[in-house]
Amino acid sequence: MEGSMLATADRVRVFWQPGCTSCLRTKEFLTRHGVDYESINVHGNAQGMEELRKLGVRSVPVVARGDRFVFAQSIGDVIEFLGLNVRPQEPLSPDDLMRKMDLVLRAAARYVRQVPADALDQPFRNRNRPIRVLAHHIFGIVDGFLESMQDGKELTYARIMQEMAPSMRSGEDIARYGETVLERAQAWWRGCPDRSCERTVDTYFGRQPLHIVLERTVWHPAQHTRQLMLILDTLGIEPDGRLAAGDLAGLPLPEKVWDED
Repeated sequence: MEGSMLATADRVRVFWQPGCTSCLRTKEFLTRHGVDYESINVHGNAQGMEELRKLGVRSVPVVARGDRFVFAQSIGDVIEFLGLNVRPQEPLSPDDLMRKMDLVLRAAARYVRQVPADALDQPFRNRNRPIRVLAHHIFGIVDGFLESMQDGKELTYARIMQEMAPSMRSGEDIARYGETVLERAQAWWRGCPDRSCERTVDTYFGRQPLHIVLERTVWHPAQHTRQLMLILDTLGIEPDGRLAAGDLAGLPLPEKVWDED
């Protein structure tokens, strides 16, 4: 956004990259609430990455002002950092979130099975990431969450960005992996004693209530699943059992599916 009225040192900066769900949500949120900011796309941008590294950060989205910054995975943290008089959206109950997870991961498994084999290694639009990696990431987000629930260790960025096994080549391979992850998630929830998810857990974006982390573990793959539907549409393939707006109601999703700005 141009024409900031803030002094340069105090101007809000948003570091982002295309295809990043939290990046898009953050930019839409700031625009909706009239926050003027400098948009810095770090994808393929050495200067932007250098600015990000000067803050001591290597992942996005990040909202910065001067040499202070906040990870923007939680809109509540962005609100607090900028001192906005805004209330974040109330999350769905944990039970409802788990029902949404079931719906989303089953849909993602159907969609990745539909992607032609020769398209899986192709990037999409302005993000240099193969479609197979995007599809795997949908399930890897939940897989990383489950690892931290099981061993009690920090939910790190590396955990949700784990690389796919070399043997996982086809859409069917990725879908089966996703179905296994969903089964594990359902088993975790059946045995979870903290049904309100009130306790706090360590994450790469700070210490957070488990309820907020669970919400992110559902809406993050949901947004990427919307992107899979867009990919199929672009390929001229009708998604098998298209998710509708009502299916995802209550999740704090961006309005747009993909960030072209």
